Amino acid sequence: MRHNATSEGKSVRLLRVGEQVRHILAEILMRGDVHDETLAAHHVSVTEVRMSPDLKHAIVFVKPLLGADEEKVLKALRTNTAYFQSEVAKRVNLKYAAKIKFLPDESFDEGQRIDALLRSPIVARDLGEQDAD
Repeated sequence: MRHNATSEGKSVRLLRVGEQVRHILAEILMRGDVHDETLAAHHVSVTEVRMSPDLKHAIVFVKPLLGADEEKVLKALRTNTAYFQSEVAKRVNLKYAAKIKFLPDESFDEGQRIDALLRSPIVARDLGEQDAD
């Protein structure tokens, strides 16, 4: 059996299926197919989907626009998980329907934290000393 892997060690198939699932979930949320007041009131970005090696589990990273009401949005997504799983199962040709788990995407917050650190006076001073050398 041939094994295609990227430099990160994830197979191309895992990445392809994850991206396919991400597009499906984003489309469902964008069209407002889920009859949920909280989800209807918020724009939710599906930033990444990580598939397990056996493709039976999908971790879905989401972020509401501007991070507004993140806990409420996550609760609404988790309440409607069965609907999302059935829609993904209909549209993705897999042997098993993937179990979906929604998690908040912390990468934006981490990026802002790093940006704030880089802009801090102490780091700016240290970087200024490096530039003088």
